[in-house]
Amino acid sequence: MDELSADIDAKWAVLEALEALYPWIKQFRSRPVRDYASRLFEAPASGLVPVVRRQALDKLLGVIRKAAVRSGLSADTAAEICRDLERRRVLQTGPHLLLLLDPEAYYTHIFSLLGLAAHGCSTYVSYAVSTVSLVERSRKGPGWLPVDGRPSNVFGLSRSQMVGYNLLSGPGSYRFEMVPADTGARGDVLAQLRDLLPSTPFQRPAHAIKAANQALWPKLFGSRCAFLQIDDEDIADLVADHLSGAGSWLRTSLLEEPALALNILAEIDRLAMGPWSGWLTRSTDFFWFYHNGKRLPLRLAAGDLIDPSSGVKVAGFNPSDIGARLSDRTLIPNFFTTMLVVSMLPGVRVLGGSHQPVFYPLMRHVVHRALEVTGMAPELRQALETDDVSGAWGHRVIECGDDPLERCLANPISDADAVVGRLGAAPLAEACGSLKGFVSDPSWMELHRRLGRGTITAADDEWAVN
Repeated sequence: MDELSADIDAKWAVLEALEALYPWIKQFRSRPVRDYASRLFEAPASGLVPVVRRQALDKLLGVIRKAAVRSGLSADTAAEICRDLERRRVLQTGPHLLLLLDPEAYYTHIFSLLGLAAHGCSTYVSYAVSTVSLVERSRKGPGWLPVDGRPSNVFGLSRSQMVGYNLLSGPGSYRFEMVPADTGARGDVLAQLRDLLPSTPFQRPAHAIKAANQALWPKLFGSRCAFLQIDDEDIADLVADHLSGAGSWLRTSLLEEPALALNILAEIDRLAMGPWSGWLTRSTDFFWFYHNGKRLPLRLAAGDLIDPSSGVKVAGFNPSDIGARLSDRTLIPNFFTTMLVVSMLPGVRVLGGSHQPVFYPLMRHVVHRALEVTGMAPELRQALETDDVSGAWGHRVIECGDDPLERCLANPISDADAVVGRLGAAPLAEACGSLKGFVSDPSWMELHRRLGRGTITAADDEWAVN
């Protein structure tokens, strides 16, 4: 009972912390979770649209259109996806690149469908982070999938082939092997699962999972909502597109004007030393370096991106070097750069969790502050100040113990509407379950303590551009 009480107390501490930083969430605590989803998928209020924002949105839509066609969707569907996103300007960015049958991904997509359905949308774009390891913790992560209550090795890789290796590893040959981790797994369930997944080999694990999800979507949710999943390779193409034009703001301001990039990094370092520490750090400077299947950090020094472990220059911090490296996938944008080109510049609301609702506003503060210090882009600065709910908690909102694979095999498609309806009717505070992804993270308890002591508040300058 004491352990149960502690878990309940921890859950309410997380909710209280979220409501302290996002006071408007409190009104949804006892309302159906579909109401909360509907609010998040409302189109952001129209405000100032500087030229840089319009250009950035056009570039984002261009990359999404190409990704849709490449994934096998028709040109008409691709155009409809772009029209919906341009009008809605809301993007689910929470889940890592997991198979749709992974409960963490499945229930987040149900949450998104609740929000989209409330506004009559028939298309859905989800950005899935793929700069993650195949194994994130013991038998968890994109390389593993719970099948019949037991972990199965998605690609049948050995531990040495998985630990430290990334979803963007390649080129190689990756197949959906679905190898059980123990002898108790039911072979019939695994065989049924394999029949749902592509049988061809893929060069990268990320390619395999995206292709599988495109095939799984209609089996799980029918065809009334067209689905597109983009990942960090698409973002690499987006950044490359920004850098290819002589009039690109990202090119002229971030890469060709050293003061902005250096001020951004200095602001991140300042945050890491202050009361908001622990939420936004310099894991890498603007890009990740991919070498021998592994993701390595970089540091910006004297106009070059340096591998800090060896001191060797990887690329010059200039459009030609970075563009070439983005094309051959030896450089991939980090999450900061990603949020710059998919949200801050184009004015798109992003939904995430469990860290994103805290660190994304801090990223926006960093950009706003660096622009202010350098005296650059006053119209973009004003747009950041006036954005309507620029980001929010929209991933890990629904927690449910039902197994998506079991449901899919027993009742493919037929009960999807019933599941969405049942989960959408639950009050938000119940739908989120135990918030296990939050309460198991000590940073949330520390955040609650800092808010309680007044060490940090929603009135802080760091939170003002939220």
